[in-house]
Amino acid sequence: MLKMMLAPLLWAVRWVLALIILFEEWGWEPLQRVMARIGRLPVIRHLEAGVRRLPPYLALAVLLVPSLFLIPIKLLALWLISRSHAALGITVIIAAKLAGTAVVAHLFALTQPALMHLAWFRALYARWVAWKTELLAWVRASGVWRTARALKLRLRRLLRRSATSTPS
Repeated sequence: MLKMMLAPLLWAVRWVLALIILFEEWGWEPLQRVMARIGRLPVIRHLEAGVRRLPPYLALAVLLVPSLFLIPIKLLALWLISRSHAALGITVIIAAKLAGTAVVAHLFALTQPALMHLAWFRALYARWVAWKTELLAWVRASGVWRTARALKLRLRRLLRRSATSTPS
């Protein structure tokens, strides 16, 4: 009985987690490319070289620090929302999420080799990748995903056709 009652809740939680992960996956690569371009600046290149040489636990600290800096920014956004500045608060949250994802993606790329020297991190990372792969496979096999994907492909074809048939 309890299992039947929890099933819809677990399904909803799984979808929310999947959407968060899909957003991260969608943003991870492009944001990492932006950060790599910024990393071409001489000062940044020098800092990145230092980060790459860090020992594992210091690399872990460098990876976690940006997350701590986001907490006050998110609190500011909540304060703005509580003061009837919802649009500004939501904008701050979105900007912090994008900036945070960009920085963490880039720092993870820089620190991952050092972090993989930690057995517990390597094990957790392997479990995370396996869990994420299974969750995304579940989402991609769902009717909702397949329908959305089919609609996206139809829309793309329609836009392509209208672009080629429109006189220049």
